Amino acid sequence: MTTTATFPVLSFAAVRERLIARDETALLDVREEDPFAQEHPLWAANLPLSRIEIEAWRRIPRRDTLIVLYGEHGGTDLAPLAARTFAALGYTNVHLLEGGLEGWRKAGGELFRDVNVPSKSFGELVEHERHTPSLSAPEVKALVDAKADVVVLDARRFDEYQTMSIPTATSVPGAELVLRVRELAPDPATRVIVNCAGRTRSIIGTQSLVNAGIPNPVAALRNGTIGWKLAGQVLDHGASRQAPVAVSKAHREQAQADARRVADLAGVRRIALGALQTLEAPGRTVYRFDVRTPGEYAAGHIPGFASAPGGQLVQETDHQVPVRGARIVLVDDDGVRASMSASWLAQMGWEVYVPDAVPAAADFIETGTPSSSHPPVAAAVGEIAPKELAVLLKQSGTAVIDVTTSANYVKRHIPGAWYAIRAQLAQALDAVVPPAQRYVLTCGSSLLARYAASDLRALLDARDHGDAEVLVLAGGNAAWFAAGLEAESGETRLATARTDRYRRPYEGTDAPAEAMQAYLDWEFGLVEQLGRDGTHHFKVI
Repeated sequence: MTTTATFPVLSFAAVRERLIARDETALLDVREEDPFAQEHPLWAANLPLSRIEIEAWRRIPRRDTLIVLYGEHGGTDLAPLAARTFAALGYTNVHLLEGGLEGWRKAGGELFRDVNVPSKSFGELVEHERHTPSLSAPEVKALVDAKADVVVLDARRFDEYQTMSIPTATSVPGAELVLRVRELAPDPATRVIVNCAGRTRSIIGTQSLVNAGIPNPVAALRNGTIGWKLAGQVLDHGASRQAPVAVSKAHREQAQADARRVADLAGVRRIALGALQTLEAPGRTVYRFDVRTPGEYAAGHIPGFASAPGGQLVQETDHQVPVRGARIVLVDDDGVRASMSASWLAQMGWEVYVPDAVPAAADFIETGTPSSSHPPVAAAVGEIAPKELAVLLKQSGTAVIDVTTSANYVKRHIPGAWYAIRAQLAQALDAVVPPAQRYVLTCGSSLLARYAASDLRALLDARDHGDAEVLVLAGGNAAWFAAGLEAESGETRLATARTDRYRRPYEGTDAPAEAMQAYLDWEFGLVEQLGRDGTHHFKVI
């Protein structure tokens, strides 16, 4: 380990050694999501410099966690900037990756494309080792068209299902499958087809049913809705079929027994709910998740547990748990969803726990969604009300800079507002010509805008433009629209490129066939990449 003037530096070999030893490590890529998705190490988690104050305390709860940072954008090394931000937030064990991403590459480190790569590569390994049964899109369409005894279960989030779905499919997010499948297919002769957009969630969902031992014939829709579209078949849009909320006593008890057996086989650990504090030993990070649906969580949950529906948690583990080597505790109110979700996390090399007994109804005493804690803004920033801003915008001299997500900006924004990524405000200033006398920062709620305003003030002072006023829109875009003020949409004024989000090749309804096929080809190669990388600790039961 070497040291810069401010922060210690860790080499590729040192980081790899920690990953292999499963020592707690948060390897963070501080670029925006799109450049992160182009290439990154297997266990790197994306936490953009723009959003560190918003996300760090939630995603990396222990302030002495060993953090390793890298990320260049436009010739600027963002890692030292991010390191200083982490240090200001109270993190005491912050490091820079020696040589950054290029140093990782030159040292022989494997680099992966796309997002949620640990989960996706694990899904490919599951199919490779277990030969998860699947049917092609034409085969499934033939069954649906013939009105065969078949049910199609969509394992994605409900909003994804509504965007596009297989005709006749019912929405059953992944963690719900084992609990609810018998309500949808009570006859053991009924064929069950599980799909997602691509491959991972259909593989994991199908294998969950196989592992649980349901008597029905089960198969994944090979390549999901991507395979369906590539076969020239038509998808539904706006479907609303959902699994029954109620589960019979007999079906629940069978699912509980099946899930516990699978979890035990996978090495999931059991602990009394009242003994969870024993996991929080010095140097150990503990994540607590409620894996039920968001609606159930809001209606009542155990204090200290965050909402993370199980299917998505398995799919997006790198986002929810960026500290590799941390401990994870999962709960539900039925003993099925926590055990099944935990069984997959355990196979992915996580130390994961579930209560040894299903929590009582009296344990779920907190309602709603807990508010997140955020650090104070470095300097006080003045506010301006929406209607007051509307008056000023009819005159010259005022510029609005919107640091919301680019997707939200394109959907709807204040007329004349510039879109900018917070970490690239210097570029945004260059776009505003002539320079404004007054800058108003906004986003959805103005939470991120407050931090951006402090950055902008420093930039203006550095450019000898300290006489310009910097304000934050009170209540953000939400308050502007709630006041009934005018809005516009589209990419009207992009001060920075829309690199804050990587466009998945399988999302939406207009993805080109070439991109979808390339995505499938990439997934097929993940098992080979895992072998070259050698840090995964995956073990398929």
